[in-house]
Amino acid sequence: MSAQKQVVVVGAGIIGASIAWHLTAAGARVTVLDAMGGGGLATPNSFAWINASWGNPERYFRLRIRAMAEWRRLAADVPRIPLAWTGGLCFDLPPAELEAYACEHSSWGYGIRRVDHAEAQRVEPKLANPPAFAIHIAEEGAVEPRATAEILLEDATLRGARFEPRTSVTALVEKAGVVCGVISEAMRLPADEVVLAGGVATPTLAATAGIDVPLTAPAGLLVHSQPHGRLLNGLVMAPRLHMRQTAEGRIVSSADFAGGDPGPDPEATAAALFSETNAMLRGAADLQLDFHTVGYRPMPADGFPIVGRPAGKSGLYLAVTHSGITLAPAIGRFVADEIMIGRRDPLLQPYGPDRFG
Repeated sequence: MSAQKQVVVVGAGIIGASIAWHLTAAGARVTVLDAMGGGGLATPNSFAWINASWGNPERYFRLRIRAMAEWRRLAADVPRIPLAWTGGLCFDLPPAELEAYACEHSSWGYGIRRVDHAEAQRVEPKLANPPAFAIHIAEEGAVEPRATAEILLEDATLRGARFEPRTSVTALVEKAGVVCGVISEAMRLPADEVVLAGGVATPTLAATAGIDVPLTAPAGLLVHSQPHGRLLNGLVMAPRLHMRQTAEGRIVSSADFAGGDPGPDPEATAAALFSETNAMLRGAADLQLDFHTVGYRPMPADGFPIVGRPAGKSGLYLAVTHSGITLAPAIGRFVADEIMIGRRDPLLQPYGPDRFG
């Protein structure tokens, strides 16, 4: 019976695409709806760092480590995914805090290596001023976010899923307290289960079924250079500037990996940020700014993922998180398991929607 389950996934960003792919692989009949196209709204504007880095409690670290392993598994299943384990050089904390981070995460099993000035220069020879002390994590990486979401949707479609881009969902359909479909501008679509994975649009849609999703949408600015010869080997997390180089040679940078504050004049903010990027890199005199983006990140009220069914609302599943790039393959797998075979992974235990009351 579970193989015949009909699921509507609202949202074609990295989270929605991963859920759709995993559900289709598990035998569900999946329809993906998105007001835009493959990649959705937030995913194309993501820095796309895959990591289990500092600033989180151990239980969240464990979820992120599992997600990193799931990226390797998913890339083996879908080899076209543009994923690179480039490693990351981090020195965006004061030395004492950086050492505390290194000690804590090393004790948890994270592959942290302390490096001095000479080693930092070897890791990233194009840095104009390598730090006196940094940490290097070889197992970190990045994906090209829009391309990855599109590839997952394409592969899911080849496996039998249906993707309807430029389809705005306006409301959930309920019958006797059970969510049983969605209404869009063009159709009414029935479903055994509806998954809301639409990022910042999730609260508005959930509210049509009386569900409150506490979410904010802070803006984040990224600058993108024109393609250039190799300047960076991996990710660089420097004070006030995070950088990586894409597969096509673009330097993507921001005041913070989540996207910096665009300020009242995003164009001026982008120009200033790009000047800082040029100054940090040797051999970048001819590096040219191509464009900047401003994305709106879905940020749950407590900063952690919201993944699960709201209490008392059958037929509805929520999947919204700021850490979409890192967590995508794990959330896709866990959601498919819960919907198809009723198994909720213990790593999701702290992140159900009902923790907000």
